[in-house]
Amino acid sequence: MEHTEGNKDHKYVKDGPWSELYVLTEHWKSDLEFYKDDLRFLHHLIDKYFMWITKPENLDMVKELKVGLFDLKNKCQDLLEKVQRHRTQLGQMVEDYKKADASIIIREHEHLEEEVAHFVTLFRSNRKEAFAITEFIIDSESLANLMDH
Repeated sequence: MEHTEGNKDHKYVKDGPWSELYVLTEHWKSDLEFYKDDLRFLHHLIDKYFMWITKPENLDMVKELKVGLFDLKNKCQDLLEKVQRHRTQLGQMVEDYKKADASIIIREHEHLEEEVAHFVTLFRSNRKEAFAITEFIIDSESLANLMDH
């Protein structure tokens, strides 16, 4: 039975949707670039009000948040590079199918898909936390009047 499935997988891979996978990775790249810009905005938001924070517990929260955002920025950059390499491989498969490379590329695609999904989950959680912390600090430090200037 495994042999039959392997043949089916090979046919799928050879006739596989290389161009569709290529387009999907273009969407990933676009999304990751958006997240990268959004992370830059969050850094700017935090840096803008960081100097006005006086309470040590708020400083600690912000420092921890900044570390998380920095880690996310690095993960995003790493994923962008991986997606770009993968897109190049898929483009080569569209132009010249190579049986030896096909199963590796499919595995890489599946792994990248999981990595991107995990990153998006982390990003959303971190972004939500950043806004909650920022709102808390603005209220607790009485920084709302600074936002009007």
